[in-house]
Amino acid sequence: MISKKQKEIYDFIVSYAKDNGYAPSLEEIAKNFSFLAYPSSAHYHVKKLQDEGYIERESNIPRSIGIYRDKTIKTPFLKTTGLDSIRIPILGAVNAGPATIFAEENIEGYLKVSRSLLNNKNEVFALRVEGDSMNKARIDRKNIETGDFVLIDSEYKNPKNGDLVLSVIDGCANIKKFEKNDKTGEVRLVSESTNSTHKPIFVSSKDDFMINGKIILVVKK
Repeated sequence: MISKKQKEIYDFIVSYAKDNGYAPSLEEIAKNFSFLAYPSSAHYHVKKLQDEGYIERESNIPRSIGIYRDKTIKTPFLKTTGLDSIRIPILGAVNAGPATIFAEENIEGYLKVSRSLLNNKNEVFALRVEGDSMNKARIDRKNIETGDFVLIDSEYKNPKNGDLVLSVIDGCANIKKFEKNDKTGEVRLVSESTNSTHKPIFVSSKDDFMINGKIILVVKK
């Protein structure tokens, strides 16, 4: 049995996830319920919801709360929800600055996002952003800052000018805006940043270069 406060937190999680496509962080839960002075309180209530089978959550992974679909709620003040979340594997970090982080595909955990946001895309994974070279770029009005997660459609291999893409150059992953000169065939990977020190990366035929997908969603840290 869960308490009235835990029922309120559950309803907040459901409402937030429906509006945003992914769950709130523990900090956002604490802020909404004025727990900031006692952050362990948010953790306690979320853990209780998890233990009672209302949600699932990955340990030490932000925004990893998932709401069980069509769960039969036994307490009278809780309603069922049809929210359908899907687990997206986090494959490590990607540099939003120079291409210096090696693209190793080691699953660190999972993010939970609404299936409806993926538009039936199957080959999607998440990467944690490091660096500030894309902090002016926006996906659905959300900019890309260090610590955020970007979701990558790995089936997207033929980018168009202006696409925000994940590329691998000489074994190192980076996210940038794709630009190609149709006359010369020259490819540039361009930063969109408040930091003017980030310069375009020019890709030559000598580089071991490939497009590994397109950014389709930003999940804030």
